[in-house]
Amino acid sequence: MGDMVGTSQDLKDITIAFDVMGSDHGPEEVVRGAAQLSLESPHIHALLVGDRDAIDAVLAETKHRAERISVQHVSEFIAMDEKPGEALARKKNASVAVAAQLVAEGEAHALVSAGNTGACVLACARFFQLIPGVRRAALAAVYPTRGTRGEKEDPFSLILDVGATVEATAEDLVTFAVMGSAYARIISRNERPKVALLSNGVEPQKGPPRVVEAHARLSSMAGVNFVGNVEGVDIPKGTVDVIVTDGFMGNVCLKMLEGVHDTVVELAQYAYKEKLRWRAGLAMLSSGIQRIKDITDWEQYGGAPVLGFDRIFIKAHGRSKARAITNAGKVAAKAVAHQLGTAIQEGLPR
Repeated sequence: MGDMVGTSQDLKDITIAFDVMGSDHGPEEVVRGAAQLSLESPHIHALLVGDRDAIDAVLAETKHRAERISVQHVSEFIAMDEKPGEALARKKNASVAVAAQLVAEGEAHALVSAGNTGACVLACARFFQLIPGVRRAALAAVYPTRGTRGEKEDPFSLILDVGATVEATAEDLVTFAVMGSAYARIISRNERPKVALLSNGVEPQKGPPRVVEAHARLSSMAGVNFVGNVEGVDIPKGTVDVIVTDGFMGNVCLKMLEGVHDTVVELAQYAYKEKLRWRAGLAMLSSGIQRIKDITDWEQYGGAPVLGFDRIFIKAHGRSKARAITNAGKVAAKAVAHQLGTAIQEGLPR
């Protein structure tokens, strides 16, 4: 395993590689986010991987600390609508591949990208190593909840996997629980995050055999604060801090949560246009709606980690604006500084 996971990291010297290309907004928002990071975080250096002319054009009109930013020129990138495997095979020097390779070689400690998710995960799989004891990586997503948690009272929970490993064994689910617990502990400063398996009933025997077996294994593990099974209704309530499932189910849940959020916003806008009395009611509700917007604003928490590799990767949303990119950089640096990889490895069953 790489030395970055095992050694203590000096906070003054963390380099984050940003894949500047391939997001919905092109390079502008990613570069602006890195520029803002250079102003806010003196201990973080940003390595921007992408088209130098495009990067320089944005930096020329954006306030930044030049000594905290460097550029690696790469002309190719993978678009959102490309097939990840084919595109990576065809474009050996795509920005996400070059960025991942730079992290693997030690030129940077972590990777942030808002590009094609499949290509990002494949690039990590190509250049990073799995932590010993981890069979498969997981993409974890942060989502808004009614309950809050941790020192910072985060109104977010973590769900994993949401797409990296479609079919998971009982052993994989146990590993996901360990990884999700370590991440929640470090990023939300939540000392004993509550971890649960997603099932179709709270009883230990409910669910497919792999879930039942994972339940039995997790129940006997001291290092994970396992509280049993939760049902779909518990997801938005924030009953627990980490929900563990396979990539197929997790992806379905995540897409549904996004759809519900978009629908609520659209209904509010429709009501506003339709009737004056609804408008008056909506004005009274506006502070509540602002709060909903605040807690459902994924820009606050930067992005979704891919867990299980010996290097840190934070996948920012494709629609990320500069603030989300800045926060993704901060989250990545925090994971490096607190040795997330070591925390995961120490938590795995012997």
